[in-house]
Amino acid sequence: MASPPEKGTVGIAIRWIAGAIAAFWLIELVDSFVLSDRLQRGGIHPRSADGVDGILWAPLLHSDWRHLVSNTFPFAVLGGLVAVRGIRRLAVVTAATVLVGGGLTWLLGSSGNHIGASGLIFGYFGALLGAAIFERRPLAIAPALVALLLYSGLVAGFVPTAGVSWEGHLFGFLGGLLCARWLADRTPRFEWQAEGWTESGGIDPYEY
Repeated sequence: MASPPEKGTVGIAIRWIAGAIAAFWLIELVDSFVLSDRLQRGGIHPRSADGVDGILWAPLLHSDWRHLVSNTFPFAVLGGLVAVRGIRRLAVVTAATVLVGGGLTWLLGSSGNHIGASGLIFGYFGALLGAAIFERRPLAIAPALVALLLYSGLVAGFVPTAGVSWEGHLFGFLGGLLCARWLADRTPRFEWQAEGWTESGGIDPYEY
């Protein structure tokens, strides 16, 4: 049977979360006091060729300190819950959220400049809930219950609101959910044989 992730991989994943948060704050510090907020203009500009690279940069950029503070704690908590299952899972969920969520925001979002780590936050939320739904195992259900207990109010972020990228929230959540479904398809399946339960194929689910 598959074993839990090694402590070292969880530690690396958690350090990655801490490093990402440090990067958010450093970028906002430089943008606010050195660059006169020029960096924050480089977010996702839907259906604009000039704004397609914002798919990669948008999660790193924030409109002001209040925006950054409001994203820091849920990013740390939800990202940490994803990180419990290892660095590879965290990396896959992060990449899927950025590319799927950001890509759909660029394709279907309302005109404007979409920035902020909230797309990633919703992606982690979707990945946690999706893992519980698709895998139905304690290692997936427990983090999802914690996420729901602490951040069930995130669903309000799907409501269209002026000045808020609700599309980024919705598509980020969708990216995380789709990633959870894909990862669930790659978990081991077990078949009964004379000597007991044995794996019939798949990839260790604890290492993603």
